[in-house]
Amino acid sequence: AVEDRLKAGWSPEQIAGRMRLERHPIRVSHETIYRFAYSKDGREEQFYRHLPEHRRRRRPRGHRRHNRTRIFDSQSLSHRPDRISERTEFGHWECDLMMFRKEHGKINVTSLVERVSRYTVVMRNEDRQAKPIMDALIQGLAPLPADARRSITFDRGFEFTSWRELHKGMGTKSWFCDPQAPWQKGSVENMNKRVRRYLPRDTALLSLPNRYMQSICERLNATPRKCLGYRTPAEAFRAEMMKLER
Repeated sequence: AVEDRLKAGWSPEQIAGRMRLERHPIRVSHETIYRFAYSKDGREEQFYRHLPEHRRRRRPRGHRRHNRTRIFDSQSLSHRPDRISERTEFGHWECDLMMFRKEHGKINVTSLVERVSRYTVVMRNEDRQAKPIMDALIQGLAPLPADARRSITFDRGFEFTSWRELHKGMGTKSWFCDPQAPWQKGSVENMNKRVRRYLPRDTALLSLPNRYMQSICERLNATPRKCLGYRTPAEAFRAEMMKLER
């Protein structure tokens, strides 16, 4: 199960957390999965290629970044209002960063999903620096009415540590998954699997025109979804926007 999920693009944190959620008879920690991926057998199978960083050798733990902007307990999902969790209020998004093979540079893709309509936005980034990623989010969402961009839920990756910029730039609130629990933003995690059909990990993003990125959004948002009563995300999003105009 671990090997299959690594190959499917799941991170060690996602695998370990999902095994706990599913009450799997054999449970391992994310640290154990990392050690396995970088073991002699794991390197022979090149499992490191499926990890978020794609490093051939693991960086010593003491070298990891410690200058993260503080995330307050009041921003954790346990404090997020039920109207967001139950999808009864429009304008709450989930966000993630999709990584690609190291040989293609630091370029990556931000994926966004609105929780009620499942409307999806994907944006290309030049690198993983937190402030430019937040600036791109502001540029992409600021044209929407304030009630269509009330909040965004992130995991605790360093790419999202400039969350204060969101509130400063457009008044949008930030919520965060529990540590090592990115599966708590399941809408965007599931959408990433759909996006991977068009943007596999070995995609050379720099060679793709902006029109191609836009076409991915259009195709995803024009696909009927069972959870929407077989409406499309574009139809559901448009209906919610019309409600705001009344």
